[in-house]
Amino acid sequence: MTSSSRPALAATGLTKTYGPATALAGVDFRVLPGESVAIMGASGSGKTTLLHCLAGIIRPDAGSVVLASARGPIEVTALGEGERSRLRREAFGFVFQQGLLLPELTAIENAALPLLLAGHDRRAAEQTAAAWLATLGLSGFEDRRIGQLSGGQAQRVAIARAQVGGAAVVFADEPTGALDSHTSAEVMEALIASTTGRGRSLVVVTHDEDVAARCSRVVRLADGRIVDEAVTR
Repeated sequence: MTSSSRPALAATGLTKTYGPATALAGVDFRVLPGESVAIMGASGSGKTTLLHCLAGIIRPDAGSVVLASARGPIEVTALGEGERSRLRREAFGFVFQQGLLLPELTAIENAALPLLLAGHDRRAAEQTAAAWLATLGLSGFEDRRIGQLSGGQAQRVAIARAQVGGAAVVFADEPTGALDSHTSAEVMEALIASTTGRGRSLVVVTHDEDVAARCSRVVRLADGRIVDEAVTR
């Protein structure tokens, strides 16, 4: 963990309800540059809702999320949908349980996709993607389609895709949920090395205690509230 006390991302008083159900009940959360935080809790505890609020995917009913940037603090919750979409493309990276990769594209095309959607030159985008694939142990697999990769290899393509744009914060929602324990350990090692190992922040939603133990800090939710928090390393 970095010695800096200034958060890369900080949330205050997040509240979110869905009809009569309260998903978040005044949650305060922060992640420092170079820190990895695991969010744990039973199904329905508010884990994914918290991640979605932090990442600007949904707006909370109350509270704020502030992202540190070179241009100064950005209040994510004050942005319109278009601005939040752009922020998600430029400042955040995402890794999901099934990767959500496009099967008709090759590994390098999947990894380069965020840059291509942002209007980058295709050759330059694929060079950046190839460098990330090599960093993650996938050199030589660039032209394989997702169906030709193992589950662990596909998740590393998803990690590369999350990193190509230089994301300050990477969000991972059950990134190892579909993997066996050995592959899970390999994927988490790659994910942490490519994020916190480079001074970036990582927020992981997981049910897996072994995955959580690899993070710097573990936050546990119950009924939309943080009920426990522990530093692991």
